[in-house]
Amino acid sequence: MGAVSPECQVMSGGAHAEATIVLGSVPTWVCAVQLLAAGLVAGLLVLQWLWWRTDRRPVGAVWGLAWSADIGLMLLVGAVAGYLAPGTVQTVLTFVHLLLVAGFLLLALPTTRAFAQGPRTAWWVAGAAVPLAAHAIAWLVPEVRDAGPRSDLAVGSTLVVATLVVLSYVVVTLGRHSVTVWGALLVAAGLESVSMLVASGFMPDRDISSLLAALWAVPIAFGLAALALVRVRQSQDEASRQHRMRDAVARVSNAAWFARDADTLLLQARDEARKVLDDPAVEGTLRPIAHGRFVCELYSAQVRDGHERAFLVDVAQIVSAAAERYALTRQLNRTAFADALTGLPNRRAVQQHLHEVLERANVERTRVSLVYCDLDGFKRYNDVHGHAGGDDMLCRVATYLRGAIPGEETFVGRLGGDEFVVVISRAPLDPELVAIARSLREGFVDRSPGNRPSRLSVGIATWQPGDVVDVEALVRHADTAMLEAKRSRSGFRVFDRALRRAVEAERVQRSALEAAVTDGLFTAHYQPIVDARTLEVLQVEALARWDHHGRLLLPVDWLELAEETGLIVPIGLSMLSQARRALDRFQMPVSVNLAARHLSEPDALEQIETAWGSTYWEHLTLEITESALVQTGAAIPVLSELRARGTRIAVDDFGTGYSSLARLARLPVDVLKIDRSFVREVDTERGASVVRAIIELAAAHGLDVVAEGVERAADLDALVQLGVRRVQGNFLGRAAPTVPVRGPRPGSQWEDTRPLRVVPSPRTDDRFDLLHHRA
Repeated sequence: MGAVSPECQVMSGGAHAEATIVLGSVPTWVCAVQLLAAGLVAGLLVLQWLWWRTDRRPVGAVWGLAWSADIGLMLLVGAVAGYLAPGTVQTVLTFVHLLLVAGFLLLALPTTRAFAQGPRTAWWVAGAAVPLAAHAIAWLVPEVRDAGPRSDLAVGSTLVVATLVVLSYVVVTLGRHSVTVWGALLVAAGLESVSMLVASGFMPDRDISSLLAALWAVPIAFGLAALALVRVRQSQDEASRQHRMRDAVARVSNAAWFARDADTLLLQARDEARKVLDDPAVEGTLRPIAHGRFVCELYSAQVRDGHERAFLVDVAQIVSAAAERYALTRQLNRTAFADALTGLPNRRAVQQHLHEVLERANVERTRVSLVYCDLDGFKRYNDVHGHAGGDDMLCRVATYLRGAIPGEETFVGRLGGDEFVVVISRAPLDPELVAIARSLREGFVDRSPGNRPSRLSVGIATWQPGDVVDVEALVRHADTAMLEAKRSRSGFRVFDRALRRAVEAERVQRSALEAAVTDGLFTAHYQPIVDARTLEVLQVEALARWDHHGRLLLPVDWLELAEETGLIVPIGLSMLSQARRALDRFQMPVSVNLAARHLSEPDALEQIETAWGSTYWEHLTLEITESALVQTGAAIPVLSELRARGTRIAVDDFGTGYSSLARLARLPVDVLKIDRSFVREVDTERGASVVRAIIELAAAHGLDVVAEGVERAADLDALVQLGVRRVQGNFLGRAAPTVPVRGPRPGSQWEDTRPLRVVPSPRTDDRFDLLHHRA
């Protein structure tokens, strides 16, 4: 834009000529042409206004509009004055025309500065305004205006001085900048205006001379209009380019949400930049920096303006932000779907993969097998070698399983702990699956020093076409097969029909057991504990029976399942409540079995107190198995508190557990119950020796002894000979809901074992007949 201002050069030759032209002396047709030119310049002012109305509102458009308006008014005033006869009106219009010429010169200075970024114009305006003011004052004084040729020369010289000041400013401004194409065109328009003005003074034909003098400013007006038209077009192109840039940024931003690869997004961003900027040389780079951050750059060898550079920066920031988001997403996916220790897919990933594989197999009608692996003795290994050694073991198992079953149809994952799975998409037939299970079992043996060899227990379950697509069921079946392999010590097992029937039977029994507990179908049957010599009933033991559709099921049929499901706790509490009512009924001490799982409950003491009550603890004996008493650390405080209240603690099945003699003295125990397996062999030397040792051990610790499982008279005789005072068994009385018992006789050594008198209640009125019968 530095070459826009050369149009000011028009004024250097035009100022004096304009002053010497008598407006009223031109031909009429010249005035008509001048009016037409004024109207045309007025129409061109619309272009100047449109340029000013663009988004940027440039300062040059304001000055260009003012300058063009001055030229239009100058043409209009000159035309109107030419139509008028000499007189006062023509004189006034002549003075106005003179002011418009002065305004033309003064407006050239700020317009040049606005277009060409010239120096400050304050002193230049002052330098041009002083002679112009002198010229106007001189013209207003009639004596000076009508003084003759010398006066005209003096007055005209003031316009020449002002014109020279303006031309000097133009030259100084142009010296700072190179001339552009449009600057050259405006210089040409200025030269044309100067040529017209100079030629008007030398033309012999008065009409042509008057026409040139009247229209000398039209070329520069057209030049300004053409410049305005170009600027409007450039503003429109710039606005269109801005819209294209915004649309491109929006397209790249939208693509960032659907793309999953930062390199692909970078290529799309580069292509968008090339298309918008029309530059095939635009290239892009994306490089990672620290802490998961990325830096993207879009660049070109061509020099770009501020808007284009900002566009490239915006697009690059979208790509870098998307790359960081993709990296974070991948990291979160690894965290959510991968095991942090082994790098294998975790439980969630295994379930998702199984779901996809089963859906595909349901369409393709193929088999899917799940191999479930568990490391034997891992807890013991972890205790011996520490967590670091255990982690190393798990990593070795993961590495082994990755290469144990080659092929693209296998998927290895870790469910958690020491449990691993292998998914075989297109599974072979069962004989091959058995071979796979055997090879997995035999292929991994860890012989770390100081530890027994660790091996894998393997269970395999297969989904057949036509089965229900159930991921959880398939995992559960494979887990069941693995547990069966571990229980049977075979090392591997396939979930076949026989195992399926066993699982289904267990499921049915589990449901029935839950319903029985809910419906209160467990009742207490009481077996007497008697004096081995006098057969006096000293106590009764409450034994649980399950009333299953009219059949009484013994604990051997459901005890293991009840302990596994945790239902043994409500069953034990029910037996305790019924034993409390039996105390009221039989006026006889009662004994109740308590499971180890019950003692592990955080509120075990509160539950027992709620079921039994707050009194008569001294007539209650709780029987705990030897293994539960030794292995359950939480049992000791609970049993100690109950023993402090008067409850007696009996070790059931004594001799079959793992307790040491030294620890037995520190346990809260009052009674040892000899297991029935030793009583069954009491008539042999080996069996008698064991019973004798238990009796001596109990005597050494001040404990009572009860022998259970007496089935024959010979067993009773042998026990009496060995000094056992209390016995129980089917030979002495089977468990029954109501037992016709006879307590200790008056005056016998067991008389003090009878409980205190219980306050009668409506439910215990029948005991008075029993007490009267005892008396």
